[in-house]
Amino acid sequence: MSKGLPKRSEDYAQWYNELVKKADLAENSAVRGCMIIKPYGYSIWEKMQRQLDDMFKETGHSNAYFPLFIPKSYLSKEADHVEGFAKECAVVTHYRLKNDENGKGVVVDPDAKLEEELIVRPTSETIIWNTYKNWVQSYRDLPLLINQWANVVRWEMRTRLFLRTAEFLWQEGHTAHATKQEALDETVQMINIYSEFAEEYMALPVIKGIKSESERFAGALETYCIEGLMQDGKALQAGTSHFLGQNFAKAFDVKFTAKDGKQDFVWGTSWGVSTRLIGALIMAHSDDEGLVLPPKLAPIQVVIVPIYKTEEDRNNIAKVANELRASLKKKHISVNFDNRDTHKPGFKFAEWELKGVPLRIAIGPRDLENGTVELARRDTKEKQTVNIEGIDQVIEDTLDKIQINIYDKAKAFRTENTHQVDTYEEFKDILENKAGFVSAHWDGTAETEDRIKEETKATIRCIPLDAKEEAGTCIYSGKPSNKRVLFAKAY
Repeated sequence: MSKGLPKRSEDYAQWYNELVKKADLAENSAVRGCMIIKPYGYSIWEKMQRQLDDMFKETGHSNAYFPLFIPKSYLSKEADHVEGFAKECAVVTHYRLKNDENGKGVVVDPDAKLEEELIVRPTSETIIWNTYKNWVQSYRDLPLLINQWANVVRWEMRTRLFLRTAEFLWQEGHTAHATKQEALDETVQMINIYSEFAEEYMALPVIKGIKSESERFAGALETYCIEGLMQDGKALQAGTSHFLGQNFAKAFDVKFTAKDGKQDFVWGTSWGVSTRLIGALIMAHSDDEGLVLPPKLAPIQVVIVPIYKTEEDRNNIAKVANELRASLKKKHISVNFDNRDTHKPGFKFAEWELKGVPLRIAIGPRDLENGTVELARRDTKEKQTVNIEGIDQVIEDTLDKIQINIYDKAKAFRTENTHQVDTYEEFKDILENKAGFVSAHWDGTAETEDRIKEETKATIRCIPLDAKEEAGTCIYSGKPSNKRVLFAKAY
């Protein structure tokens, strides 16, 4: 098959867009800015969802579901929150249509105007905290550890499949606690879970950090994040966890009676990741031939392609392939036996390479005679002939090696593209000619942050949690600084 992908080095954005479509992950819909996630793309999301859901439940969280619509008055109760989301809100004003005068179309029925307009949720803090007011009376009702899997709408003007769409899928956790420390501990716990998921399952090395005040979630006192580096040298925020303090509790009057009989407002957190993770998976690992998927998230981990000329060969290979598939299934390895007779082996090889299947097995008549098969790794393109006896273990071990290799390659790329600078000239030179993460001193002011963003399009991605105290001077203002922060151009 002809892949027709542009080279990453020549047009990274076009390469990404074409790969998403040609690998059958997603496509643009008839609704501006919204995407259709196709079965192969959605199966990646399902694997992400399943793993994250298990991790949430292991830490005591439960799933619930809250309404898609939020009364407009709720948003105005938390000033920073409404300011942060106002420009992205879709508003429902009427609840009925009627035929137009010519009977050839429909119009909004002016008599069906809502008493209060509804916002299609851009995030659910307000509707959830209004609900928590009814759920919390005493310290015995705490902590509330709730997550929901849902869709949200943010009316983005410039969209790109998976990375930024008007509607997207995500999970959002919303928790309520009796003490500030408990809420802080929850915020840190969740960013650690996101980090573990990114590194262990997505094979994506990430930097954990805290957002600057300007980049903080609207309505939060502190935002923790994980940042990954894509192959074009741009950063991508892969997950966030917010310490909300008592802001939303005060806005919605969520109080509880403590053990000493005194009343106080609860302390809150919220945290989330979205289908943007699929975009991160593509951009961090894939190549000019197509997707490169880490085995732990690949919908199909192994594909078996038969090579035959006669019907007898086909039947003999099918018997071996089906036995192998059954034994791998017992090891919870997902296998596709591609026995289509409508396509030649070369076409199948190219198709499964495009779709990023980690391991390909080819079986021909000579392999049957010799008791061997050919294994081909997607990550390194290496091929080897191995005995079919004991192949289950070889496949399991090879998938583990592929997972580790993909991570190591991404980490080496990040190391190579993380630069430490001490002057603004160095800073600009790196951004213009090399890209990547830039570690530099910053004076801590929003004014300097804004100026740097204006002049270079680089933002402070985070203040790394492992950043050491280090006396220095801000690269822009020359004012004293005691810690380096991480800058980058970003998605």
